[in-house]
Amino acid sequence: MSNQKEQYYRKKSGSFLSKVANTVVTLCMTVALMWGLQACSNVSALKFVQLSDIHFLENGSNTTFKMIGESPRLLDDAISQINEQKDIDFVMITGDLIDKPFEKELRAVLPHIQKLNYPWYFTFGNHDRCVGGYLTSNVYLKMIREANPDFKFDNPYYSFVPKKGYRVIVLDDIITNEVTSQGYVDEKQLKWLKKELDKAKNDTALIFMHVPIIEPFASPNHRLKNASQLMGLIESYKNPIGVFQGHYHATRVVQHDNVLYVNTPALASYPDAFRLITVQNYKDKTVFELKWFETREKTIQKMAKLLVIASSIYTGEENERNGIYEIKK
Repeated sequence: MSNQKEQYYRKKSGSFLSKVANTVVTLCMTVALMWGLQACSNVSALKFVQLSDIHFLENGSNTTFKMIGESPRLLDDAISQINEQKDIDFVMITGDLIDKPFEKELRAVLPHIQKLNYPWYFTFGNHDRCVGGYLTSNVYLKMIREANPDFKFDNPYYSFVPKKGYRVIVLDDIITNEVTSQGYVDEKQLKWLKKELDKAKNDTALIFMHVPIIEPFASPNHRLKNASQLMGLIESYKNPIGVFQGHYHATRVVQHDNVLYVNTPALASYPDAFRLITVQNYKDKTVFELKWFETREKTIQKMAKLLVIASSIYTGEENERNGIYEIKK
């Protein structure tokens, strides 16, 4: 009887240990599977807003093209919509934050921008600095640094890493020694850009600038003078690259193999819109999802539409407003 009991307890104990071992193995396999799935999914997703050509003027009047007089209301509405979105990593203003290059206008717009719940950055536009005047790059940057704790840069072109797997590169392609709407990237900045792209060879590079490399429509007075040179440099790299631009107040998206060129319209003129971009890094590809947000100030938008001849030029095609673009690795 004693031997039978001993055998029974040995069998029960062995069964228990076997169950524990099986449970441990199962847990390990589950963790490994979850880790594998996570590694292949969008753990490194990045979300940002591109807001362009605000043309803020505190007490301005509408022109034949821009709703300058309504620029504070349009900006406040955009900021309200942005703050309603979740998990945004940063907001990038791609030039022409203000319409007239005066210190008082920059000082007036900053309290509006400071209402953003997310970190924000900017590129210079051709309306932002005064040629031969007080509002120079140094003055502008100093005012931004004082108003924005996330902005710590001393140069008009700069870079940062918002999240592992991404490098943000901000260019200054504005000509500052003459009054012109054309753009240019000088040799010093091109050398700097090459170094930044070298650093991002294994990452997704996100380049922001005001004057676009690819025009949404032909406009010799607004073009980037050395666009082909800049394009050649960028497209010599094979990692996923997104280039985000403004200036023309128009919508266009063009993909050249691993480089996606995105033009975003103006907030100050029809269609009075901005973009939310989500970038997802997978093992074998990078996916850009573009989402379109128009102003909720519909009366202003209707007035703005009356000021343009061909509204479709500025709104683009549906897939250029809301679209998904893949870059294979």
